[in-house]
Amino acid sequence: MKDPYLYPGTEVLKNLADIKDENMLKDMEADYTCYRLSELAMDNSVSRFNFAALCKIHFTIFQDVYEWAGKTRIINIEKTEPALGGISIEYSDCFDIEQESKNILSEMDAYPWEKAEFENIVRTFSGYMARLWKVHPYREGNTRTIITFCSRFIESKGIYIDSDLFKDNAGYMRTSLVAATAIFSDIGDRRQPEYLERIVRDSFENGKNMKEQVENQIRLAGIKASNDIIRKVVYWNRMYNKIHDSNEIKRYFEQDEK
Repeated sequence: MKDPYLYPGTEVLKNLADIKDENMLKDMEADYTCYRLSELAMDNSVSRFNFAALCKIHFTIFQDVYEWAGKTRIINIEKTEPALGGISIEYSDCFDIEQESKNILSEMDAYPWEKAEFENIVRTFSGYMARLWKVHPYREGNTRTIITFCSRFIESKGIYIDSDLFKDNAGYMRTSLVAATAIFSDIGDRRQPEYLERIVRDSFENGKNMKEQVENQIRLAGIKASNDIIRKVVYWNRMYNKIHDSNEIKRYFEQDEK
């Protein structure tokens, strides 16, 4: 079957700028998606982390690049993985994408994150991220979309994460997702989840330290460090790429009350 997403006779994805050079498209995509990801990092508006929210995040990231942003793929795909000696991960059938994604998201939402021990959170979160990535809902942009979605999801549970660690180690992240999902119908289970768990653990530890700093500054400001207040300050810090001190936090909430 011909790939309807590609320009005929090429390996270049059809795009809104009508760029037919693969390297030029990569550069254009990187510029636009970097801008959209920075917008998402400061957006605290998502309240329900369901399949529609997942698709909305994909749309937000890729709306400037692809006409099909936010839409699940309509064909089955393979991608050779150097980490697996050229073998492709067995992604979900395109007809099963929505239901399989919804099943995973339902399990994620039902898990008792607030009560779980730290190591269980690391393993469970890594496992759900890997499973959702293995569905590969979109023709392109799955890694960025899944990581962004999962990072926002876990923070909605009050567990903060250093998502910059994922962004700054994008190559490692994709390879670790490949290793964590390497299970095949013919050669069996070759998964190695420990690489993904390692960077997730580091990200959670950084996030925990960041949350404690924020809580301390909120208390020094004479304000109760509720989950809503912590979340508001965290996103405010990210907006300005700095840790606001107690005096700044006090003025911020005094102005908010006026």
